[in-house]
Amino acid sequence: MATACRSPLVWLFALAAALFFLSWYLLLNSAAGPTAARRPNQGLRLGGPGRKCDPAEALLRVFMYDLPPEFHFGLLDWKPPGFGGGVWPDVRDGVPDYPGGLNLQHSIEYWLTLDLLASEQGAPTPCAAARVRHAADADVVFVPFFASLSFNRHSRVVPPARNSEDRALQRRLLEFLAARPEWRRTGGRDHVVLAHHPNGMLDARYRFWPCVFVLCDFGRYPPSVANLDKDIIAPYRHLVANFANDTAGYDDRPTLLYFQGAIYRKDGGSIRQELYYLLKDEKDVHFSFGSVAGNGIEQATQGMRSSKFCLNIAGDTPSSNRLFDSIVSHCVPVIISDEIELPFEDVLDYSKFSVIVRGADAVKKGFLKSLIKGISQEEWTRMWNKLKEVEKHFEYQYPSQTDDAVQMIWKAIARKVPSIRLKINRLRRFSRFDTNRTDETLPSPSWLQNQAS
Repeated sequence: MATACRSPLVWLFALAAALFFLSWYLLLNSAAGPTAARRPNQGLRLGGPGRKCDPAEALLRVFMYDLPPEFHFGLLDWKPPGFGGGVWPDVRDGVPDYPGGLNLQHSIEYWLTLDLLASEQGAPTPCAAARVRHAADADVVFVPFFASLSFNRHSRVVPPARNSEDRALQRRLLEFLAARPEWRRTGGRDHVVLAHHPNGMLDARYRFWPCVFVLCDFGRYPPSVANLDKDIIAPYRHLVANFANDTAGYDDRPTLLYFQGAIYRKDGGSIRQELYYLLKDEKDVHFSFGSVAGNGIEQATQGMRSSKFCLNIAGDTPSSNRLFDSIVSHCVPVIISDEIELPFEDVLDYSKFSVIVRGADAVKKGFLKSLIKGISQEEWTRMWNKLKEVEKHFEYQYPSQTDDAVQMIWKAIARKVPSIRLKINRLRRFSRFDTNRTDETLPSPSWLQNQAS
């Protein structure tokens, strides 16, 4: 009888103990939850107010020169606050505005520099790249010269000066780097130089041949200066607005094939003229002249959003921002540019969301329209959905977001780091025996003097 009485008490005690331990487990698990949530993107820590990026956790550690503002945000008329205010804006309190229009398409120097500053100052960033203060701790050295903006704003000679301010800035940059131990240590092989505008860094580019360039294409560079083995192709910043909540599927886009832009171009862009005469009178094809002047961007926005396929044809250079306008408009790109290199193509399969055609085939009478009409609604819809999936990779923004264009560029640079290290280590093979060897420098003083004259 006593045993029977004790049995319910034992079960009651066991149940109470189980509930006690379960409550502690749930409490501890809920406390750990936010820490785990702060580590998105396979371990990359999201920076934020008061939380700087940890270089030990970053995919890429970057040493950035503290260049005077005249090379970067000073080109945007930004001035350091007060006396001795430093060379950088505090990006936690807002950022200097970048000019709109065509300036925006080559603005990558601005977005990458902002993200590096955010990583150090504790502003929001996915922390794929983190700024470090010592070059010995870095994977690469970043040169924060807004070369595209310098060309756009200061490439014209203003009398009585004999050279443009853009050319003078390039000369001063070369002088700065020639005196730096970071350059002399590697001959610039670990330096990242941004010249996204095809005419950016026009004079200095031949002196930067050992560096990692970030470019829009290789159209105006000899292979000995820029090539896919060492350099990065980055997307343009699109000019048309994103097509948010796009439900305009196959039947909602009445135009089969769309192009609006400059038709008569030089160099490899002569193919535009050939295609114009082949397609201008075709049914369901819009092929006309256009520019950003007036309401050109609004016209292009509406045209792309109402078209199934958008032509992206070589112009003065192999690439243009039209490809990225097409992507964010979810208009399947038809790329006709034999010399084009596509951003992030080592991780993105463009055949899943675009149609790439050889120039020699495109100009055959009837070939292009027949090819496009042969793509079924089902296949088009798959590409349309894929465009909506990949468009985030071509988006420049501040604060930067996981896997947007800024973070994709950092990752592309990180994939070059093993090759960079190989080149530097090979350079050092016999350094202890080269008693007459001097550190590699940039231009000779005579070259700099000629540029100043």
